[in-house]
Amino acid sequence: MRALIQRVDYANLVCGDYETSIKHGFIVFLGIKETDSDKDYEYVLKKIKKIRIFTDENGKINKDLSQVNGEILLVSQFSLYGSVKNNNRPSFTHSANKEKALHYYERMIEDLKVDFPVKTGVFGGHMHITYLNDGPLSIIIDSEE
Repeated sequence: MRALIQRVDYANLVCGDYETSIKHGFIVFLGIKETDSDKDYEYVLKKIKKIRIFTDENGKINKDLSQVNGEILLVSQFSLYGSVKNNNRPSFTHSANKEKALHYYERMIEDLKVDFPVKTGVFGGHMHITYLNDGPLSIIIDSEE
């Protein structure tokens, strides 16, 4: 399982008639791999909840999302497992099938909502996302590392 986290000042997501936004916090682009298990899920969930990527009063990256009253925009992104190793056209053979990916995506939404305000993308939808990176600061969490 892979999560790309980007610290943002704001984010806005549009998919057809659906629109949502967050203020200060981070966007989590979540990719599910065909071989992912509950162990992978728990690892990534714990890291998202505890990652300290916000600056403290001394300018040091030391605070987590709860300490800055931040929000999360969670977006499913199967292309995080896209590979161009053997071609110029991406291959998505390592991405999980729709049922498995949806299961873990919905589970992630519910588990993150316990601790944080969470907005979501549209699973499988073609979305337009506008955001202002803060930093920029981007972190990849990968359950295989």
